Amino acid sequence: MSRLTASHVALKRSGRAILDDVSFVLEGGSFVALVGANGSGKSTLLSVLSGLIKADAGEVRLDGAPLASLERRDLARRRAYLPQTPRAEWPIAVERLVALGLTPHLPTFGELPGGWEPRLTEAIAACDLSDHRFQPATTLSGGELARAMLARALIGEPQIVLADEPTSGLDPRHALDTVGRLKALASQGKLVVAALHDLTLAARYATHLMALHTGRLVAFGPIGETLTPELLRHVFEVEARIQGAGENAFVDYLRPATQS
Repeated sequence: MSRLTASHVALKRSGRAILDDVSFVLEGGSFVALVGANGSGKSTLLSVLSGLIKADAGEVRLDGAPLASLERRDLARRRAYLPQTPRAEWPIAVERLVALGLTPHLPTFGELPGGWEPRLTEAIAACDLSDHRFQPATTLSGGELARAMLARALIGEPQIVLADEPTSGLDPRHALDTVGRLKALASQGKLVVAALHDLTLAARYATHLMALHTGRLVAFGPIGETLTPELLRHVFEVEARIQGAGENAFVDYLRPATQS
């Protein structure tokens, strides 16, 4: 199982601290819900963890090796990154978009290499895209494209999955399917880190919670211990009630914390 370690990671933009002295150790077999208010640094942290941007200070290590020392192809095989706002720039078929996740150097045009068809068919079906297999990706709805990008991220069977709001734009059925799929990956020993705004989904499916507040890590641990009304008051400035646990958990927002 993989281990992802961040040590004193910091990053500034226009003089403002986006990430401020962030440190943690993430282990395979965990589904970590990354939460925080808008602008708290979640997307930036995922980009740093994925190797897409370099922090100003600190270090990220993957299985003990500095992320910056890994060859790009090796990194692409070992981790998958699912962006917050996926875009399809070229009218390639959905199956070809999904197949791009098999290798960072898969040709965009021409026949697919042999032996990959069963895995491709399974990934497309798993994300409920069989009816769209040969449809140009540029004609998909936002939710359909999000599912196609999820299939692309998972088809290569990476050990680490970093997902930025993977349920955004999905209808309830597909949102539940997505978080269920991410939980299943963690159950298989993979490390999953997903930025989530739906705290009820986080409470029901994630094993751990990581909370950012103005770029600083303010909570990290098992979801049942860290997801508390006090944390939500601090991070989101809301009064909330957390009921039940596991599959029966529910987060109810009551009022803004400044409201009596």
